[in-house]
Amino acid sequence: MSELFDAVDALVASRSPLPPPAERKRLRQAHGLTLDEVAAALKVRRATVSGWESGKTEPRPPERDAYARMLKQLADLYPAPAPTGVSEQHEVPRPTAAAEGPAAQARAVADPAARVPGAGDVASPEDVAGEAGRGGEGRGRGTAHTAPASAPAVPVAAGPVPGARPVPGARPGRAPEPVTTSRRSGARQAGTGRAPVPGTGEEFEHGPLAVIDVSDGQVSGYCTGGLVLDVPAKSLPALVGWALHEARLGQPRLSGPGKDADPLLVLTEAALERYGLPRTLTDEERLAGRIPESHKVVRQLARADWKLTKRGFGPWARIYRPAQGSKRACVQLCVPSWHALDARHWGSAAELPPAELARVLGVYASRVMTPRGSTAVTGLELMTALHPPTRASAPDADGTRRSEHNPGSLGKDPVDPAPCEAPDGHPLLKDLPRFHLRGPEEKLFEEACDWARPLTDAECMRRHLVGIDVNMAFAAGANGLVVGTGAPTHVKAPAFEAKLPGSWLVDLSHVDLSRVRIAKDTWADLDGGLLPSPFTPTGERPEGPAWYATPTVAYAVELGYDVRPVEAWVRYDNGRYLDNWYARLRDAYLATMADLGVHADMAPADFLTAMDGYKERDPELAVVVSAVKATVKGGLGKLRERPRGEGWRPGEPWRALSRPTWRPDIRAAVISRTRVNLHRKIVKHAAFTGQYPVAVLSDCVVYAADGASPLDFLPYRDGRPLPGGFKLGANPGLVKHEGTQTVLWGEEVRERFDAPELNLARYIKDGTVTDVDTGE
Repeated sequence: MSELFDAVDALVASRSPLPPPAERKRLRQAHGLTLDEVAAALKVRRATVSGWESGKTEPRPPERDAYARMLKQLADLYPAPAPTGVSEQHEVPRPTAAAEGPAAQARAVADPAARVPGAGDVASPEDVAGEAGRGGEGRGRGTAHTAPASAPAVPVAAGPVPGARPVPGARPGRAPEPVTTSRRSGARQAGTGRAPVPGTGEEFEHGPLAVIDVSDGQVSGYCTGGLVLDVPAKSLPALVGWALHEARLGQPRLSGPGKDADPLLVLTEAALERYGLPRTLTDEERLAGRIPESHKVVRQLARADWKLTKRGFGPWARIYRPAQGSKRACVQLCVPSWHALDARHWGSAAELPPAELARVLGVYASRVMTPRGSTAVTGLELMTALHPPTRASAPDADGTRRSEHNPGSLGKDPVDPAPCEAPDGHPLLKDLPRFHLRGPEEKLFEEACDWARPLTDAECMRRHLVGIDVNMAFAAGANGLVVGTGAPTHVKAPAFEAKLPGSWLVDLSHVDLSRVRIAKDTWADLDGGLLPSPFTPTGERPEGPAWYATPTVAYAVELGYDVRPVEAWVRYDNGRYLDNWYARLRDAYLATMADLGVHADMAPADFLTAMDGYKERDPELAVVVSAVKATVKGGLGKLRERPRGEGWRPGEPWRALSRPTWRPDIRAAVISRTRVNLHRKIVKHAAFTGQYPVAVLSDCVVYAADGASPLDFLPYRDGRPLPGGFKLGANPGLVKHEGTQTVLWGEEVRERFDAPELNLARYIKDGTVTDVDTGE
């Protein structure tokens, strides 16, 4: 009889109503149970229990019976409070699609917009059809949350959570991040029955991006923090809609007047195949940078009223709809197998499993910004995100707010460079003779130093060549630098002003490095023949008047010499435009290095030890470090982007010129200051120790030394470095050990290639030299 009674009890329980979703959640929380604990007990996924509590799904046998039994026991322990009516603080939940019945569920699946208030108000960047660096870098204005430029980064690895399953593809030896699977539509906040409120962070609760992958027929979105979302989309247009209206992906703006970052979807090869896209590009498509417009998926997007930028559907594709008011709808796609993640900057990231790739890109997004393209494009976009060109004005008499220039930004309109700042082929130079070669008296040529010299007899007697490298040198050069934010003004015979950014035509050939001022009233006698000139990229002494950026001319004055410019192009509208950009990237670099065990406050010897093999401690975070450094250099390079194909001819404009961030003068100023900063340290070191560099390449300097470590020639006293000289450490502007080779190696390399001034700094890291490197 007991078996019959049990069967009857089970039958009754299977038809008995369960408490409403909100009550289920209340009972679980009242007993202090987590979703993971309940899921583990019932042998279901965490997201399944979450769906039961939000009302999106209902439990089915056999789990339903056990779930009902648990809820009944909890209800006996924690009776529901007596109803007191509805107050302003307690909103009555709207019925979910599941509660409204099959018809409502069918409507919700067929029309995602029906599940999101305002979902039909789709939009695009103001100028998304232009250059990748223009427009489209966020969401429309409103009450969205504002994040500071140096917002704290999210943890790179969460600790284990009871009941959580390990991240698929995670490497052994590292604590697994908790993984949540969910079919949450994102249309309503789970358990509240309402749409997320903009500005609270709820709309981006799943992070900035998702790596879309397919396994065993199931499409999944791997997000940051180990979250895995079930993706219901059957086509690419549906996937775009899911990302915008259901997935709750994105990132808060970095500046008050700015825009929130659009969702980023990273498509694996399996996802490409699922959505009808090629796994790899043909040679023709790779050269074009896109798949043809006749491709069936491109036509699918067009039929669904989605548009692509002028760059088309390539490795970094932007899909959007035209703006409707301040609302926007724009999704960024990244296709690693189409070489979206350049191996020079992202290492082997494109080959990582989905969860690990989401971790790498997620850490980068949280500390820098959501990738918008290559690291170079992202570096440039970061400048705009931190200094948006416009802002909302104060309300006028009728309460209307208008768009106005945002002080400190570069504005929304491009400005022409000075003729001396324009690269060859610029429209400003179209009247020059076709084969005219501009010299330094016509062209500003601020580039990194590439200089080397033969070893002296004394240096040949030493055992080692030791290279040191400046951390984030160009970022440090941007820190505190005053640059022009407006158009240049031409001035004849000006008095030089060290605080006025611009380009100056001046003769610096009289500056003698044999005697220089190294402090206010302190002069040093040096062997100028063993030092590179700070006034030319080759390190050779200038022969007459040339164009220089302000930091270069200011350094000549600092060394104790008079300067008399012939003319100048100066910018009276100026400011420290790059400060926030530097701070954001510095913090990203230092935070990631700290995660790898290299901290900013280490003693010199400890720092060198920590740097030894730091990349092997967590190769994924090492990729982030590489990407951050590439973001600095690439972003600065984009300030003077040259034409690439496009059928361009000299004298014609190219696409990048339409960007307000096409500013070769800013790039020149940063490079000038970086080169000067390094030369200043070289001079201080020579004056104090009598040691001179053998080679200089950009941010790397090589010295001959008796020992193999930088500590064998860098002057430290009681752990303190030479003031104004080289200092070991992780911070931008400080130096690290680049590499050590023997003096014999250096002499053999130069003899083999019959090049007594071969720049050994280029090969000091691993000692490998090829015929291709030397041009032989």
